[in-house]
Amino acid sequence: MSDAVRRVQSGSPWEEVFGFARAVAAGDRVVVGGTTSFKGTVLYGEGDPYEQTRVAIDSALAAIAEFGLGPESVILTRLILTHARDVDAAGRAHQEVFGSVRPVMTLSVVSGFVDPRILVEVELEAYRGESA
Repeated sequence: MSDAVRRVQSGSPWEEVFGFARAVAAGDRVVVGGTTSFKGTVLYGEGDPYEQTRVAIDSALAAIAEFGLGPESVILTRLILTHARDVDAAGRAHQEVFGSVRPVMTLSVVSGFVDPRILVEVELEAYRGESA
């Protein structure tokens, strides 16, 4: 396995503006940065934390799929919410995808995101080593 760093873009307009990649693979790790339910300029699940979480997770998983990985390779997730009231909805969406995988999870509540319609942002890290 090559130790070269490889980057994947998702097409988000913010990637170009701010100069970042959706996912970066380095060695055995693939890290996916803050992913929302935006696809291009369209926000999916406006007002619905469950739907925003599912769309964000699906987008983050699409990024690791570029490296041949799936949910079973995920070892860490971070759910970042704007409201504590949304914990159950976001947690349910997370459980539906990762319930049998059981990655380490951090859940945080923040004061807001760049676009106030965003309720959830997801980050994840996957392992692509020999046993993945």
